[in-house]
Amino acid sequence: MHTLPKLPYAFDALEPHLDARTLEVHHDKHHATYVAKLNEAVEKHSALRDKPVEELLRDLAAVPEDVRAAVKNHGGGHASHTLFWSIMAPQKGGEPAGGFALKMDETFGSFAAFKETFTKATLGIFGSGWAWLVVDKDGKMSILALPNQDNPLSAGFTPIMNCDAWEHAYYLKFQNRRPEYVEAWWNVVNWDAVNEHYRAAIRGLVK
Repeated sequence: MHTLPKLPYAFDALEPHLDARTLEVHHDKHHATYVAKLNEAVEKHSALRDKPVEELLRDLAAVPEDVRAAVKNHGGGHASHTLFWSIMAPQKGGEPAGGFALKMDETFGSFAAFKETFTKATLGIFGSGWAWLVVDKDGKMSILALPNQDNPLSAGFTPIMNCDAWEHAYYLKFQNRRPEYVEAWWNVVNWDAVNEHYRAAIRGLVK
């Protein structure tokens, strides 16, 4: 069955950018609920129980119709948050380096251009959703903005970085000021982790 991953840092580790109380509620309540509801859904079909959430999301058409929406929403929430925790860390931020930075420059023109586009994608989400940096089947990076818990895996992309634009990710500290939250969030992005996700995505394309 699916389990709630432990945060790789303390609740207060991302202060002053992201506050401890939000991180605690976000992880222990919101993410935990997605995991519990996903388990409830897959429990109804034995063929689903041992499948990783990524496999379920990549082929939603193969999920029985009576639990498909639950797997999409709660499985998406579980997978999205698991990636989100992994690409943040204390005393990070800044810019990527090495070959990944060169690939980003090649794709977006510059890191500044990428950051501006990704920020606009996050701020432009109406209601709740996520902004994503993804890799397609040809190894090319692009930016997506998806509503609710829709996951790029279901559209054939491999996500390597995301930003949570649901209000529960920032409302206790920033209220309705999503731009301030996103500006603060850039200070905790762990580019080493994003690079590792990118390298894993590229390795997965090699046959």
